[in-house]
Order: sequence, then structure tokens, then C-alpha cells
Amino acid sequence: MLLLLKRLYPFWIPILALVGVIGCSKSAVPEPFQKLLTEAELRFIAPQDFQPLPAVANPLLPYEHAIRADDSKLEVRYAIRQFSRVKIDYSNPHNSAPEPDHLFNMLFASLAEQLPSGGNTPRREYTTEQAKELFNADWAAAVFDASQQLTKDDKQGLLVAVHKNGKADAYTVFLFNSYPEVKQRINTTLPSLQFKTN
Repeated sequence: MLLLLKRLYPFWIPILALVGVIGCSKSAVPEPFQKLLTEAELRFIAPQDFQPLPAVANPLLPYEHAIRADDSKLEVRYAIRQFSRVKIDYSNPHNSAPEPDHLFNMLFASLAEQLPSGGNTPRREYTTEQAKELFNADWAAAVFDASQQLTKDDKQGLLVAVHKNGKADAYTVFLFNSYPEVKQRINTTLPSLQFKTN
């Protein structure tokens, strides 16, 4: 038996390698998203029990990567705005163009107005300590609600926006129909996108 195993050993190596690739492909991220992660000095930790989804064009908030829970109760979208790729069209001859670091609050406020379906839009800004602990970010905030232009399948949403000075802005959008059903999973998925420590 041992002799037979030794003879078969070279044939098992490519089979085991193939099984490894198949097993890892579940959490693989698209190359453009991986490139943005590297440029923005972010790391993505793929949560368990989620499958990758193709990114679909969205006029309200274009995104580069998406995943959906195996039970289909929660979808998560990731968008990265790396500062070296940001171009600001600014033509005021009396002032210089604003720095990307100074635009984050304004961009978040704009998204907070566009993404909700209307009515009251609760907004929460994380403390500096929470932003650092959860995302290794300098600033973070969230807004709760969802617009039909954002998703046709889910009624509610949560936008988490994080900012790192001199690096990038990153947005994570959680989409769902029942907050109590996905609250715990959202909490465990929140730190899936973090800035790297220096």
C-alpha cells in the first residue's frame, strides 16, 4: 500500500492544488478592486458565509465589489475613492482647488441625502476612537435607509463611510429587508474593510 501511495504521490499534487484554488475562489476579489485596495492602503477581510457578486452599474453610488450572504438576507457593497485618482474640476481664479481631505464631510452629506428613500434619515458620526478602533480611520459615519435607485431587492440600507487623511475615502453599503435579522451579521462584517496600520 505504501509503495502504491508513493507511486501516486506526483499525481496528487496538481489535484490538491486545484482543490485549493477552487476552495479559495469563493473569497477572491476582482483584480480592479484588489488594485484599489493596494493603492489606498486598505485591506479587505472577506466575511464568512458570503458569496461574491458582480458589480452592477449604479448611478447613486458606483462600487467596485459586492458580496451577498448565503441566506440572501444581506448584501454588502464596497466603494473606494483613492485620492491619487480624484480629479477636482475647480475654476475659481481667486482660490486654489480644495484638498481631497477637506471634501469628505461634504461628499458624505451629499450621499446621505441621495441614498435614502425620503423622510427622516438618521445619521451617526463615530467618535475618533471608534473610527480608529473599527476601521483604523481618521473619521467615520453612517446613515440608515435605502432608495429604490440604490436597490430594487432590499428596502433598508446602512452606509458606512470612512476617511484616512492623505489616502482615500471608502464606503461600505449594507442592504437588507429586516434590520433585526441582520444586525449581528452587520456588526461582525463592519470591519471587513479597514485601512492598514503604518
